[in-house]
Amino acid sequence: MDTTPIALRQAIHYEDGVVRTLVAFAIAWALIGMSAGVYAAAELVWPSLDFGQPWLTFGRIRTFHTNIVIFGFGVSALIGTAFYSVQRTSHVRLFAPTLAWIVCYGWQIGIFAGGLSLLAGYNSSKEYAELEWPFDIAITILWVAFAVVFFGTIALRKIRPIYISNWFYGALIIVIAMLHIVNNLAIPVTLTKSYSLFAGSQDAIVEWWYGHNAVGFLLTGGFLGMLYYFLPKQAERPIWSYRLSIVAFWAFTYSYIWAGPHHLHYNAIPQWVQSLGMVMSLILLAPSWATMINGIMRVSSAWERLRTDPAMKFIVLSLAFYGLATFEGPMMAIMSVNVVSHFTDWTIGHVHSGALGWNALITFGTFYYLVPRLAGAQLYSRKLADVHFWLALAGIMTYLLAMWAAGVSEGLLWLSLDELGELRFTFVDVLTSTKPYYVMRLLGGLLFLAGAGVMAFNLLKTVAGKKTVLVLPPAVQVAA
Repeated sequence: MDTTPIALRQAIHYEDGVVRTLVAFAIAWALIGMSAGVYAAAELVWPSLDFGQPWLTFGRIRTFHTNIVIFGFGVSALIGTAFYSVQRTSHVRLFAPTLAWIVCYGWQIGIFAGGLSLLAGYNSSKEYAELEWPFDIAITILWVAFAVVFFGTIALRKIRPIYISNWFYGALIIVIAMLHIVNNLAIPVTLTKSYSLFAGSQDAIVEWWYGHNAVGFLLTGGFLGMLYYFLPKQAERPIWSYRLSIVAFWAFTYSYIWAGPHHLHYNAIPQWVQSLGMVMSLILLAPSWATMINGIMRVSSAWERLRTDPAMKFIVLSLAFYGLATFEGPMMAIMSVNVVSHFTDWTIGHVHSGALGWNALITFGTFYYLVPRLAGAQLYSRKLADVHFWLALAGIMTYLLAMWAAGVSEGLLWLSLDELGELRFTFVDVLTSTKPYYVMRLLGGLLFLAGAGVMAFNLLKTVAGKKTVLVLPPAVQVAA
């Protein structure tokens, strides 16, 4: 039994209350954002589901879906796990805990208000950066506050090494700040409307420099920080090769930043820019698969835990989808492949193999590890966690198979020419052929959403009536 005086514990314990709150918000946004995604998928099958209401149209619902899932669910999870792990790897309490709470609640208010603005039709028209300029300024301020808390905690660390997960979280913070500021440079004309500082092909290059690197440093780099901390914790073994993780980090950082132009093949940008994007995308195979191999080798000596530990199942499966997505992406950047895949549902399948298979699964696995420890209790039901696992896997595979099949079909039909060299099939012909695939995608989305609902119930029952456990940093010699 801990005999540390309560006053002392209040002063020096880890600030985990903010972590628990961020996890709760992340789960809530996951359910809201995924529900919107399912509704958007249903509208592609039954367009009349918008009931003539502008705020229910596919364009607004789809944009709401992506922003809530990425920035509500994803970023809340990243901030929460960054705050949790940076304390443990630095052996100190969060720097400026009050500021951490401001980041927590400020971000949720921004997501709520931003989501409503998108449904109301306010949109800057930039992919993954649709929020108008007042929100851009608020995001910048909150992101700087996040950086102050995170790097301030590292500066106060009591051990000399900076653990690899903090390198990835740090890269997430720095690069996303740079991308967000440059891409959102705009001239406001009213409180709700602005025009980009860039135009034409220059605007397209800046947008996909931002868009692809948001995927790279937010949805890949940030979640690799999560992987490098929570996978060794789950496996109860250190990283297989720490040196490989450092090499992979720098290779990832220097190569990913150049890959964005592969979104603009066969467009009005210089050919050398398109070729650079393709080559750097192929180079990305090396650091991406180095990380996957590092993770697989780490769990290779802990396979027995897969039978009993639901969190391990999710994290290991997420590694498999990480390997798939980071192989498929460079292949789709090859121009001869891109001519078939681009502007088709193949791209949608690729995005969701990463978003559902990598980002969502590793987050779910992390939550199954983290939430019971925050509450000081056993997981409410391992059977429900297993049900969630199989629902998630079934949902992902149904979704991906539908989109891969639809995308390849669309690409080949659009490239099909008759004996006069004209298009053999009209746009309507191609669109009509995709309806069975869209029904299949809707089913996959429903299965995945049902699994997320099971997880939410399971974790809610786990923490019900329990306060956040107070954890003291271990006693270590202060670093020079």
